[in-house]
Amino acid sequence: MKQKFLFALIMGGITTGLVSFTVISVNIGFVKSFAGIWLKSWVIAYVVAIPAILLFSPSVQWLVKYLCEKSNIINEN
Repeated sequence: MKQKFLFALIMGGITTGLVSFTVISVNIGFVKSFAGIWLKSWVIAYVVAIPAILLFSPSVQWLVKYLCEKSNIINEN
């Protein structure tokens, strides 16, 4: 469980940082207040993403496993 939590913290930080940076730079450009807007958005996204990762990751892992196994069955025939 510690590994899953640490994974969620690190992966959430990386992805929310990159996505929020990209979306804000596309929508408002690199204005004078960009850093403050980006950091505020990053924190909000991070707070939302961590519980979402922890909540949805078991279902997504199951779905990926199911799809990969189904794909192997189809490819073998």
